[in-house]
Amino acid sequence: MTRYLLRRLPSAAVVLVLASMAIFGMIRLVPGDPAATLAGPDATPESLAQIRADLGLDQPVWSQYVDWVQSVMTLDLGRSYRVGGEVSDLLGDAAVNTLALTGFALLLAIVMALTLSLVTVIVNKPWLDAFVAGLNTLAVAVPTFVTGFVLVLLLAVLVRVLPAGGTPPDGFLARPDISVQYLLLPGICLALPAAAALARFLTDALETQLEQPYVMTARALGISRRRIVWTQALRNALPAAVAVLGLQVGTLLGGAVLVEAVFAWPGLGQLVERAISSRDYPLVQVLLLLSVVVFIVTQLLSDVVHAWLDPRIRLGGVA
Repeated sequence: MTRYLLRRLPSAAVVLVLASMAIFGMIRLVPGDPAATLAGPDATPESLAQIRADLGLDQPVWSQYVDWVQSVMTLDLGRSYRVGGEVSDLLGDAAVNTLALTGFALLLAIVMALTLSLVTVIVNKPWLDAFVAGLNTLAVAVPTFVTGFVLVLLLAVLVRVLPAGGTPPDGFLARPDISVQYLLLPGICLALPAAAALARFLTDALETQLEQPYVMTARALGISRRRIVWTQALRNALPAAVAVLGLQVGTLLGGAVLVEAVFAWPGLGQLVERAISSRDYPLVQVLLLLSVVVFIVTQLLSDVVHAWLDPRIRLGGVA
């Protein structure tokens, strides 16, 4: 497994370097003077010069890129001029909230997908297949902000059993029962599209496994369909589902931008929206790079799990 991971690391490093160059170049291509935007309309020439010097904008572009990479590698992320405060502090506070939300949503998505897929395959009724397929299509087709407004209207305004938004007042660890109440609505809203995609791929993978010769032999020996699914087919179907799961983590992080806006959740999504709307270039750069790093790490983890489940991959064979 270690050799497999070492084979994957160089390509991940190349992707990270190319992404950092693309992010740096994209920010520089935005029309307008970043220093003038950050300083505001009443800025003096001296303050503009000071901001340019602080951001290194008076240096050649290649030198700016090298300085930025060095500062990121040493975790010296600088200061946010428009949002306010140190970038590292802003990221730390927002990342805790986003990780709690996306982690909870990921857990919900896995539980919902496993339940739907296993019930569909084990019961094996055409009407149930059609019903679950309809649910999956609805969950993917309806935008998350629409789902969010409907959930808030039903469970926070009409019935009033869950809070409409915000985070637990005493943190996530002080009162787990209260934390779950705050996480439920945004977590369900964020998890539904990911659960639908996972359920569809896992169901297809399970049905493919049930057509394999070893299943035919087990059925001929009198072993029940449910036992075959639990003991054999599910393990063999998991590698394909794990690959999709890695992609869904990136989708969850992207969807968090809208969900956090709907539920007033102070996470990375809200921070991205504030940074872009106020054109806070230093903060936008770091947030974009952080999203790339999270996606690359997630892909590496899903590849490692995939290789652990399927020995052909870690031994260099064809999956």
